[in-house]
Amino acid sequence: MRYRTILIVGIVVFGLAAGRVNALPKKDVWYAQHYFLMQDYERQAYKSLSANGKREFQKLYWEARSPAAKEEFDLRMAYIMPKFKSENSAQPWNTDRARIYLLNGRPADIAWSQDTGNNAAVRFNQVSDSVGENIEGMTREVWTYPFGPQLVKYRFSSSPQNKWVQVQPPASEGRYFQALELRSRNETWGPNDEEAYKARLDELKAIK
Repeated sequence: MRYRTILIVGIVVFGLAAGRVNALPKKDVWYAQHYFLMQDYERQAYKSLSANGKREFQKLYWEARSPAAKEEFDLRMAYIMPKFKSENSAQPWNTDRARIYLLNGRPADIAWSQDTGNNAAVRFNQVSDSVGENIEGMTREVWTYPFGPQLVKYRFSSSPQNKWVQVQPPASEGRYFQALELRSRNETWGPNDEEAYKARLDELKAIK
């Protein structure tokens, strides 16, 4: 992968992005790990089930998908667990960068910069094989994903306790985030036959 140096001026931090990481359920580990991969109808169905129904849902979830999807999930989780453990030792997947990595996969490019105190970003070193690395002295990190003719950029800001927090994208870019994530949920994590899958989910409601 190529290495480039880019000078970018005028990066403004808009505050916390709508990553909704704090909305993750913490007690149900399976649900927490799959939460951001699931469609809304799956979350609604899961929450309405009994404890036995949820166990059946967990089996059905992967039965309804290709073996390649489950293999990809296991590979990404195996990468996430050690890489993001320093940010959340109990639930490494419950961090901003881990959520995005699990949903969208490895970014095409990663860039770091140092905050100079005047809203400028200086010298980005793009190193795509270093997801989750802690670059000493760097306070900004940018992950880039190609999306058709567009480039979707997830921006993170360093915070205390060695954490990286996603920041709000500029309004001009924000509309592409939802589309990229929806594509990931549908193409990477979607069921093979959605209608048949929904019918089987309805059957789980009868389980006591």
